[in-house]
Amino acid sequence: MDEREDVPKDFIKLKSEKLSVDEVSELVISPCCGAVSLFIGTTRNNFEGKKVVRLEYEAYTSMAEMEIKKICRDVRQKWPSVRHIAMHHRLGVVPVTEASVMIAVSSPHRAESLEAVTYCINTLKAFVPIWKKEIYEDEYSWKENKECFWTNSEK
Repeated sequence: MDEREDVPKDFIKLKSEKLSVDEVSELVISPCCGAVSLFIGTTRNNFEGKKVVRLEYEAYTSMAEMEIKKICRDVRQKWPSVRHIAMHHRLGVVPVTEASVMIAVSSPHRAESLEAVTYCINTLKAFVPIWKKEIYEDEYSWKENKECFWTNSEK
């Protein structure tokens, strides 16, 4: 790939199908970058002593995509060397061990991509309207993100 054709791109996807590590990481590979940092958030089988059977995600899709675009713009201001960003989030049912969210960032050096990935997941959890329902063996619970700005403003 010619470096002139490798203009910075953002890849945002909310989908009900299983997420692919290969797809997300390949989207951000660039010949001018020596680092691709990846975050994968998966469904664990427990929470506070309860057995988690699965998670279910819902989103206000158009607003979620808009907020994710803002995160990408913020990343580019904070880390100008970042080349490509991919943020994929699964909606609907996510069984134990499967990925709910994948974020990949490429940059010339590792520090920028690692910092940007951390910023992306923390900001996504705080501002993007995606809601998680944990399904246990005998009950369920809608989960409040501790990072979420609108839950903290009332306390």
